[in-house]
Amino acid sequence: MNGPATGAGPRAVAARSLDAVLHAGRRLDQALAEFAAEYPAPARAQAMALAWEATRWHCRHRAIVDRLLTRRLRRRDRVLAALLSVALAELEVGRAPDYAAVSAAVAASRLLGLGRAAGLVNAALRRYLRERESLMAAVTADPEARWAHPRWLIDALRADWPRHWEAILAANQQHPPMWLRVNVAKTTREAVSRRLAAAGLACEAPVDYPQALRLIEPRPVEDVPGFADGLVSVQDAGAQLAAGLLAPAPGMRVLDACAAPGGKTAHLLECAAGDIDLLALDIDAQRLARVAENLSRLALRATLRAGDLLAPDDWWDGQRFDRILLDLPCSASGVLRRQPDIRFLRRASDIPRFARRQRRLLDAAWSLLAPGGRLLYASCSVLRAENQAVLSEFLAARADARECDEPAVPSGSALRGPGPGWQLLPADGGTDGFYYALIEKRPA
Repeated sequence: MNGPATGAGPRAVAARSLDAVLHAGRRLDQALAEFAAEYPAPARAQAMALAWEATRWHCRHRAIVDRLLTRRLRRRDRVLAALLSVALAELEVGRAPDYAAVSAAVAASRLLGLGRAAGLVNAALRRYLRERESLMAAVTADPEARWAHPRWLIDALRADWPRHWEAILAANQQHPPMWLRVNVAKTTREAVSRRLAAAGLACEAPVDYPQALRLIEPRPVEDVPGFADGLVSVQDAGAQLAAGLLAPAPGMRVLDACAAPGGKTAHLLECAAGDIDLLALDIDAQRLARVAENLSRLALRATLRAGDLLAPDDWWDGQRFDRILLDLPCSASGVLRRQPDIRFLRRASDIPRFARRQRRLLDAAWSLLAPGGRLLYASCSVLRAENQAVLSEFLAARADARECDEPAVPSGSALRGPGPGWQLLPADGGTDGFYYALIEKRPA
């Protein structure tokens, strides 16, 4: 295949992957893994970079492509819209000369089996280069094109966060920072910072996140000193708040109810120096294997069990837990900059469905909590319907549940709105968007 040599290959892979997201509802990383499998590592990396950038801005590119084309694409040719989005992303980033990006896109159309459309691709992209400013001004009058998000999500964020919605949308279009979590059971943040500096990796140590370091320039994880030794893990600083909020004491029985991929599981064990009886549960046995891999690298031990939280008779021994971490499945609306395909894989109609499932999982977990025990409700959503609304309804219905008053706030950038819990927004502090609510079961 001549794709990698000409540059057409990575563009074709990126286009096919984006098309799979848009029209087959596939996750971008899974599509890339399939379509780029036969390519060498440099070409795979190029395809990945182009696909993520095109996905991030596709709502805008779609509006531009509609103006560049004189007729609608036929269903069988729809991958061309994805290819044009990939080309527009490359032209906007400017990593290659304009003529080279256009030439590679034309060649990619032939590699995709659409050689008859090569002239259309060439003409559309050259028109874009001539009329870039006027096209951009025209399309950004529309909110979807301006913010590069679907309209339903823009409206939901504006309703939930009237003072912050624009900052959230802008943050979602940025490349995510690379955060490290220092394994305090083995080392200190200061020691890791010095080791990174010696390797030429600059980092920041934020006050609000005492075990976090932010790399100024992201690096492949295998190039990070201390990772292979279990001294550091990759985890967003906002996600690192969970262990401190739940704060299990030595000897406690702890349930991580939706454990995969295991970042919070490991952090709980690190903070307790392994001196807790932790059960890591996940409904997906394959994803649970990732928890095992993480714990093995960090030399940590926990009981791992594949099971459904809604069917405890299949896995529970009948002994209640002192602490429960309930990291719930959700819209993932707080991590769009890490997973830009989420904006195309979610619909407005999904949010009530997520909320109903979250309430069912919360009820199930609550039945496993010992009197006097604490449960941390966590999600990577920034939508109130999944967070405050679910907790408010639960607390109103349960006389034995109360929100904990301490700690008063998990970090300086967390927001307290109407309803229980704290919300981190992706515009704040360089973290992703997370919601936390700590609740306690009153003794009978």
